[in-house]
Amino acid sequence: VVSDLTALPLTNASLLDEATAAAEAMTMFFNLLNKDINTITRPKFFVDNDVFPQTKDVVVTRATPVGIEVVYGDYRTAQIDESYFGALVQYPNDKGSIEDYREFINKVHGVSAYVAMATDLLALTLLTPPGELGADVALGSSQRFGVPLGYGGPHAGFFACKDDFKRNIPGRIIGVSVDAQGNRALRMALQTREQHIKREKATSNICTAQALLANMAAFYAVYHGPDGIRNIAKRVALLTQTLANALEERGYELLHEYFFDTIVVKVDDVTPYREKAERQGINFRYYNNGLIGISLDETTTPSDLFDVINSFVNDVDPVAYELEHEDTLDIIPTALTRTSEFLTHPVFNSHHSETAMMR
Repeated sequence: VVSDLTALPLTNASLLDEATAAAEAMTMFFNLLNKDINTITRPKFFVDNDVFPQTKDVVVTRATPVGIEVVYGDYRTAQIDESYFGALVQYPNDKGSIEDYREFINKVHGVSAYVAMATDLLALTLLTPPGELGADVALGSSQRFGVPLGYGGPHAGFFACKDDFKRNIPGRIIGVSVDAQGNRALRMALQTREQHIKREKATSNICTAQALLANMAAFYAVYHGPDGIRNIAKRVALLTQTLANALEERGYELLHEYFFDTIVVKVDDVTPYREKAERQGINFRYYNNGLIGISLDETTTPSDLFDVINSFVNDVDPVAYELEHEDTLDIIPTALTRTSEFLTHPVFNSHHSETAMMR
């Protein structure tokens, strides 16, 4: 599932969450380009400003003890030189924007450094996958695939990479073998970086895999199949587009033109909007400088949009809008629209009912 959606050939059996997966990517890149820990020649790791804040916190926590210098900045203007060993970007980013990182990735590769891309599996059914953009690692959370939010967890983190990293990838790698009866069998093939194998020489001590939650996400993909998952993603995007259009019609300005499920609205003062939203039981995200973030998901209904829009209008004017039913999404740029197939294996195209899955 993860390999198909990210367009990267190798993925592990899961990690703890998105933030620790990002820290693992950073550590893997660091060790690959700094062989002698006593003489660190490439200490810098670039993190785009619009990476999720919780990911930044974990990256800094993991970076500090080993001498990694985390450098924040705008990927568009970042000056990447040979002192950097890697970079981390978010796709879509912290403010929901869909950015084209191709030029930045080429710039990082130009100094023989690596790029990790934190991403959203559901969005990748509509967006050009990280592997096709040139990223070395794709990582994130599989919560979107049938796992409840649970007030922040637990959720299965995913980690996919190019084949070049197969001897360095954290966690467990499951391979195909043959059992005693000559049948196809799945077995643990590699776990080269865990502490109980290399001990003090281990470049990572990560050994947490969210196996139950990873299996839930995998079965979600089996149940819905590629068309079902794509339709779920398209519905989320269309509802977000409808909300964005409704707010723009009422005179509000959005921070970005392209997005998947999250928009950021510019206002003069967030206080009245926050008070009205909270009276309706709605939690928005409040950035600095008069920005309000709104995220939708597969559980959002059209009636929910009335409540959201109502938080931005007075109590006198009625809220009215029409749902968008066109086939083309205006909020996803053509250059980043996915054209490649995914989940083509028969298992994802055969069992689309509870009865079929049990059999």
